[in-house]
Amino acid sequence: MGQGLMTKISQIAANSFGIDLNNIKITATNTEKVANTSASAASASTDINGAAVLNAIDKIKDNLLIFIRKNFNFNGKNIKYDNNYVKFGNKKVSFKKLISLAYYNRISLSSSGFYKTPKIYVNKKTLKGRPFLYFCYGAAVSEVIIDTLTGENKLIKVDILHDVGNSINPSIDYGQIEGAFVQGLGWLTSEEVSWNNKGNILTHSPSTYKIPVINDIPISFNANIFKNKGNNEKVVNKSKAVGEPPFLLALSAYFAIKNAISYVNKKNKIELIAPATPENILKSINN
Repeated sequence: MGQGLMTKISQIAANSFGIDLNNIKITATNTEKVANTSASAASASTDINGAAVLNAIDKIKDNLLIFIRKNFNFNGKNIKYDNNYVKFGNKKVSFKKLISLAYYNRISLSSSGFYKTPKIYVNKKTLKGRPFLYFCYGAAVSEVIIDTLTGENKLIKVDILHDVGNSINPSIDYGQIEGAFVQGLGWLTSEEVSWNNKGNILTHSPSTYKIPVINDIPISFNANIFKNKGNNEKVVNKSKAVGEPPFLLALSAYFAIKNAISYVNKKNKIELIAPATPENILKSINN
């Protein structure tokens, strides 16, 4: 789906076990493996699946702790998984060796994990409650030019600052921010949906409506991640969902077009139908 989910989940697992990323293998899930899994939605897949992975890993670590205490004469609790080694007391054992020893001693090295987003509740009668665990924040400024003869517009510059908490993978998150913005740009400037008089949709594919292409990308496209201490809620790596939230930042492009129109017809109240296609821009100019 382009979320970078597989990479982030691999990073979470590798970091928890203190091993190299190339030692982690992920396969597609199905109900044969996880009976009551949920679909990927609401940009929360890393939160939910990442926490479930950590839950499963904690169970394996508990088994390893029992094994370490019994076989290495260790009575403490603090075990550190780091740089492909497992460290406890004054001893240091390679992760590979420890797992091999545990395997030959018939220690369970498999587990399943589960996670349910906490603190969420809504009273359906009063419509009050807490529908989300946390909120994502972002800001965008867009600069556009419009052609008053054809109604065409060009996005000159976009500056974005978006909050992703403590990013698990900044490279993926930058891609999510930029990609979501461009998707929103299509929603608000070109992807016009229409139906016939029988209610059948006419714009059923990219052959019948215009999605953004390379020429629609801003000439100057600057996306930045807001630096902070991370998510206040207890989530994986104190990160925040990124995927759909930056989609709404494209509203800045729509309002920039609307603002440009106000300089043409010198009116305080501008009516611009979304998406801001050339036809709708001309209608707004001539209105």
